[in-house]
Amino acid sequence: MSFESLELDQHLLNAVAKMGHTRPTSIQKMVIPPAMDERDIMASAPTGTGKTLAFLLPAVQRLIDYPRRKGGSARILVLTPTRELAVQISEVAEQLVEGTKLIVGNIIGGISYEAQEDIIMGSVDIVIATPGRLMEYIDAEAFDCREVECLVLDEADRMLDMGFVAEMDRIAGEARWRKMTALFSATLEGKGLREFARDVLKNPVKLDAEVTRRESGKILQYIHLADNPEHKLQLLAAILEQAPEHEEQVNKIIVFVKTRDRLAQLVAQLAELNIRCNYLRGEMDQEKRNLSLRQFKEGTTNILIATDVAARGIDVPDITHVVNYDMPRSADVYVHRIGRTARGGKKGTAISIIEAHDIDILAKVERYTDQILKRRVIKDLRPQNKEAKVSLRKTKKPMTKKGKAREEEVKRLQKEKRQKKKLEMGKQRHRTIKAKGKPSWAGKNKPDSDKAE
Repeated sequence: MSFESLELDQHLLNAVAKMGHTRPTSIQKMVIPPAMDERDIMASAPTGTGKTLAFLLPAVQRLIDYPRRKGGSARILVLTPTRELAVQISEVAEQLVEGTKLIVGNIIGGISYEAQEDIIMGSVDIVIATPGRLMEYIDAEAFDCREVECLVLDEADRMLDMGFVAEMDRIAGEARWRKMTALFSATLEGKGLREFARDVLKNPVKLDAEVTRRESGKILQYIHLADNPEHKLQLLAAILEQAPEHEEQVNKIIVFVKTRDRLAQLVAQLAELNIRCNYLRGEMDQEKRNLSLRQFKEGTTNILIATDVAARGIDVPDITHVVNYDMPRSADVYVHRIGRTARGGKKGTAISIIEAHDIDILAKVERYTDQILKRRVIKDLRPQNKEAKVSLRKTKKPMTKKGKAREEEVKRLQKEKRQKKKLEMGKQRHRTIKAKGKPSWAGKNKPDSDKAE
């Protein structure tokens, strides 16, 4: 299948070709047709498989097909968990709308109101935003969601994990005149995600992209066993100082840690070892974040220490290694992490440094990915201790009749709460200085040419 067969405008075909894409990826083939038909979508796709173009292409196509006569607020709204990811998506959107009159803008934290005033108060077509900052402007009656025709929730699982469920629910309610909603997640598992999707999506098309070998590349995954924190640091230093496999290659490495405190500690330890690195963490000044990421992209520094939240949105095509200095709390986060490498069909390496207390999560990762990770050693840094054993799970006590009845009652109350919430959302009025009522495009029929087809 080619991009031409997806019935995209010639302008978009030219833009995609200019970006270097010759044929759509599996997720793009699956998402674009139903999105063009205004179907709600619930899709799962790993990082680095072309997900951004999958939702931007049909969105921009809609703006081209149905141009408005005068300016207004955003028609396409994309929510993302982090500022970096929002900036990455807006860069792709800018490339797609280049040469048109369409306007792309960001609403993200770390930037003053004055800098975003044109986007908030002026005319804009596509807005990419983080939920927290967008809600500030909605509460201040500075941003109007009534013109939103397409709502995209990118990496919805991470936004839920970060505690943005209330904000996402509210934004979905504010944009209730929309024509379609698309929800993207690394995995469609999890009770919280399913319940949220049930509230915001209407009869969605459920898509689970099978990644081809060409798209996923090949990630070599293995682990090093560490006896203690000192041994662990020595292993990391040896990995960071190793020479590239090929003379013309330059290693570009992301090292993941769990928390900001761990990040600060590791950066200080590497400085003592004269290992130069940049870092990326939450609640970091936007200018410093941009500088750190730009230096990493340009190769000024080839080592980036990051927390999971801060690393969302890192889209650097030539990352050679991902190192899990701290193992993640769940197996799906592990998949997110290693997805930073082997992008665009290239090869990559994912290394995890495992202490005894990491064995349980390692076992979960191996079950989740359906593979046993290879154990490797570095000469002169061999572990002195044997690999720890996986702790035995405690068996659950059988549920009594009283406990089962209580569980059913809780489920019933939760269902009633969701139904009540939907009714309240339907009655909710928008607080806005603009005229009330439907947006100008609501209720319009499609062109006769579409009907004829």
